[in-house]
Order: sequence, then C-alpha cells, then structure tokens
Amino acid sequence: MIQLLMRNKLTDELAVCGLNAIRSLNEVHPEKVNRLFLREDRLPLFTGLCRHLAERKRPYKLCENEELEKICKTSHHQGIVAMIFEPKIKAASPEDIDAWAAEGKTGLLLCDVGNDHNLGAIVRAAAFFDAPLIILTESNEEEAKRLTTSAYRVAEGGMEYVEFRSIRSPAAFLRSVSKKLITIGTDPRARIRIRDIPYLEEVKQKKTGAGHPGMILVIGNEETGLPGEIREQCSIMARIPGTGAIESLNAAQAAALFLQELYERFA
Repeated sequence: MIQLLMRNKLTDELAVCGLNAIRSLNEVHPEKVNRLFLREDRLPLFTGLCRHLAERKRPYKLCENEELEKICKTSHHQGIVAMIFEPKIKAASPEDIDAWAAEGKTGLLLCDVGNDHNLGAIVRAAAFFDAPLIILTESNEEEAKRLTTSAYRVAEGGMEYVEFRSIRSPAAFLRSVSKKLITIGTDPRARIRIRDIPYLEEVKQKKTGAGHPGMILVIGNEETGLPGEIREQCSIMARIPGTGAIESLNAAQAAALFLQELYERFA
C-alpha cells in the first residue's frame, strides 16, 4: 500500500527523496526531475537544479517537513523530494547481451528478490563495485513497481549509475548467454568459495578473451535460494564462507560480498 501512495498515478510520477538520491539525480540526470520540493536549508545545495527547472519551466517549491512528508509519504525525506516520471524497464535484448560481453560489464540477475529495501541496498552495492546492470524477473509492469521511493532512498544515489533490464525466464536467459558471459550462481551450500574458484581465469579466456570478462552474478530468494533449473545453467556455483550458525546472509549482504570479491579480482 505504501508503494502505491508514493506514486502519483494522475501524472505518472514517482517521488524520490533523500539527500544522496537527489544529489545523484542532479549530477547525472537532472533532466529526469519534473518538480522539486525542498526545505529552505537545502536550497544552497540545489540552486543549480532549481535554475535548471526554471529554464525548463518546471516548478520548485520551498516546503516545511510536514508538507514534504505528505508528498512522499515518508518521514525519511531529509528535506527534499523530487518527482520523476515513473521508471520503465526494458526487456533484455540480444544486442544488450552482445554489448555487455564486448564491454566486459558485470551485472546481477535477481531471482525473486522482491523486497524493495533489499533492492535498494543491492543497487547501492552494485554502483559502488562497478556492476552497472540489474536484471529483474517477472513482467515489466510488476518489476517497475519495485523501483519505489524506498528503493531509491536506500540506494543512496546508486539508481543513477545502473541500468535495469527485465527477463521472463531466468533459466532460458542464462542458457542463451552462456557462450558470451560468465554466469556465477550463489548458494551457501556450494563446494567452493568465490575467491577460491580455481578456473575463473580459464573460463574468462575461453568465453571473452583477454581483459575484464562480462559476468552475471545470480542472486536468489533468501528463503528458497536458486531453483535447480537455474543452478544448472550457471557456469559456476560459489558460496560465502561463514560459521554456519545461521544458514545464510540476506540477499543484499550476499550481493555486496560477492561483488567486492569480483571487483578486487578484475579491477
């Protein structure tokens, strides 16, 4: 219910709030901002954005906390709220896959990771560790609803440094990209650790030649993990070592640790 309230269906807009989220909007995609609401103490930080809005004949308004909370339906606005058009997620295409492989990009395929706070935290880690692709499952319509106000805020500006794509079938997608990208599945019961994969460089050479390999890290649902049909399509299955006192980390923690290992190995 909260996710729906953070959207303006009449104008097809989504509220984005939080200082770092809007700083990134201002720095990377100021053209996305349709309207801006901010406390007076935030104005010195965003005079350029206000000027940009005025040049485009778009409104901005000074507000108190109570009005900001009504606009974005959360008290965690940090004194500023921007309205952007509702994000639309494109389906992954063969051309996308060719480009990811050629450019040696790292991405994440999220299989039923449905919590928008988790999604925001994963996006934050992906931006930090130079993994600019996030691939979501299900339909475009349902996936777009997961790019919520909360996800943008938790991502702390990371949303502007990643691109989203959607797919219908994770197993079919992984099968189709297996000759072009290294696909790494995550499982707390896997035999080897990500840092101990003995043949990752060899796999890299076979699939992508010299240079940074194109990789897809596959993250599963926290309760059920990756289904067998998806595990079978991964080039590698790996785990994060731990005490075993609890079964696993949450999806965002696991993604960050895996991405850190991959970044250090290939940076």
